[in-house]
Amino acid sequence: MAKLKPFKAIRPTRDKAHLVATRPVYTYRKSILKAKLEENPYTFIRIINPEYKEEVKTRPNSRERFLNVKHQFELFCEAGILIQDKEEHLYLYRQTKNDHAFVGIIAGASVDEYDRDLVKKHEATLTSREEMFTNYLDLVGFNAEPVLLSYPKNDGLNALYEKIMQDRPEYEFSTTDLVKHELWLVNKEHEKQVLELFDKIPEIYIADGHHRSASSARLAEKYRSNPAIKTENHNYFLAFLMDDSRMKILEFNRLVKSLKGLGSQAILDQLSEHFTVEKLDSAQKPQKEHEITMNLRSEWYKLTCKPETVNDNHPVACLDAEILTQYILTPLLGIKDLKTDSNIEFISGNLGIEAISDPIANQKAELGFVLYPITMEQVKRVADNHLIMPPKSTWVEPKLRSGLTIYNIKE
Repeated sequence: MAKLKPFKAIRPTRDKAHLVATRPVYTYRKSILKAKLEENPYTFIRIINPEYKEEVKTRPNSRERFLNVKHQFELFCEAGILIQDKEEHLYLYRQTKNDHAFVGIIAGASVDEYDRDLVKKHEATLTSREEMFTNYLDLVGFNAEPVLLSYPKNDGLNALYEKIMQDRPEYEFSTTDLVKHELWLVNKEHEKQVLELFDKIPEIYIADGHHRSASSARLAEKYRSNPAIKTENHNYFLAFLMDDSRMKILEFNRLVKSLKGLGSQAILDQLSEHFTVEKLDSAQKPQKEHEITMNLRSEWYKLTCKPETVNDNHPVACLDAEILTQYILTPLLGIKDLKTDSNIEFISGNLGIEAISDPIANQKAELGFVLYPITMEQVKRVADNHLIMPPKSTWVEPKLRSGLTIYNIKE
């Protein structure tokens, strides 16, 4: 079963929703981020960057910084920029990008089901980041960025969503990245039907947000051990749940800054042991699984895995990202830890193939690899076998806006 919790969202007033809601900070260029902070008094970025005007700042991720975030959040609430719904709701959200609609439910997802692995994981989390996020949630008392969860296509839910979307949305606005956002408050009759349909879904999968969900689970464990805490919301975490057939999974490509003196021909000769190597006339994305395109000092090649290179019996070993690591990055280039090696950079597929070719042409890197996107079925196979995906295997869309529906953890 997938147990969801309606909640009383803290959210922008209708006239300010388009000004408050924001993409994650890391997706903005520094110049754009600076302009938003200076010119938009309503942006949620001002809450999570409360010291943007200060010359002397508190230490990042410190208790003092998090308390300043909380204070700025409280100021937004006092000013009436953010208000809290008087009743609990489920929230239906639709994001439309390039004529593709991402539709799903915003709700509280069960920490208990997360702990019992009914919320399936495929990514390893870092204890240090978990502790940092747990401390953040504890001090600020709210969660503003939903974890993206997926479930198998459900015709009943899709038909119900269509009914709900016939009414006027509470929010309807477009953003400068050419994305349209719409939000509906689900009425009690439809809410009951949504909850009943989700109750029949045996398991759900984390598509994006492993550290956020793990941190929420840690916080819940901490609060449960404290008999003085009588609240309920900490037993759930803010989530956006959507049909996995509606999601888009793009590749994460790899850029190697230096070949450390290795010659191009030496690399090609070594690659031929495990791959069929074909020179290309121009830049090209892979056309199928187990095909990798490579930019070697501005020359393009297609690498096709030889049959013995692919272990189809293992959910992780058969993935192109893992094949690239095991047969090229580690043995040829000495890159053993993809999370810490400064010689490798990960480029999300939404940036296009130019994000690989341009740095090489400008001599900021020497080698790049473009991968074929992993499917949701492959992700689920890894999660079902309690295994871990290679680092930076997927770029999942939609990317959700922070501050649209804020979850009060301490209620």
